[in-house]
Amino acid sequence: MKDIRITVNGTAYELSVRPHATLLEVIREELGLTGTKEGCGVGECGACTVIMDGKTVNACLVLAPEANGKEITTVEGLAQGDRLDPIQEAFFEIGGLQCGFCTPGMIMSTKALLAETPEPTDQQIRKGLEGNFCRCTGYTKVFDSVREASRKIRR
Repeated sequence: MKDIRITVNGTAYELSVRPHATLLEVIREELGLTGTKEGCGVGECGACTVIMDGKTVNACLVLAPEANGKEITTVEGLAQGDRLDPIQEAFFEIGGLQCGFCTPGMIMSTKALLAETPEPTDQQIRKGLEGNFCRCTGYTKVFDSVREASRKIRR
């Protein structure tokens, strides 16, 4: 076992983890935060996207010991109580989701994109979401949701 300290959604945790456990396993199984999904398990689909120290990462590819001392934000960390984050609101209002499986990863990638580029072009949106795959939406509503989130945040 390996002892680690991580901060997830503003809460500090001290955990003993298996050296080969992934950050995704810790988030879901140890912390009970199930919004982050396991899709492919090999870093190709983006369903497990979280923000670690300000950058998006595929939680399925990060070994838990590598997250020692890091700040992680999951989709659960965006809402303030019962009030959704503007990005979450936009995805809901515009319909940038269907089955919802990829949505947490899309939202987290959008969060990182808009933090760096508050008013992204269509090309920047494509680049910002390039590691997130959806089998349901065709992406039109996802991109519309990102644009609406950008407007909401800039208001």
